[in-house]
Amino acid sequence: MKKWTEADIHQLPAVISIVTAGEILGIGRTKSYLLAQQGEFPIEVRRVDGRYKVPTVALLAYLGMNKENNDGA
Repeated sequence: MKKWTEADIHQLPAVISIVTAGEILGIGRTKSYLLAQQGEFPIEVRRVDGRYKVPTVALLAYLGMNKENNDGA
């Protein structure tokens, strides 16, 4: 598992995979998919072309890392 820094997280694209989001939260791949299927993943998850995707802005909000608070800091 990659060690994610705050700088790494702020460099993410607008939408990320459920695996990446889970990795950042310390949730494994299989558990991430299971939680998404059950509607219990801790962050908003959307289905796009049959794949689970997570808006990065939702991840940042969940982690208390809103981009607005860090711009220019």
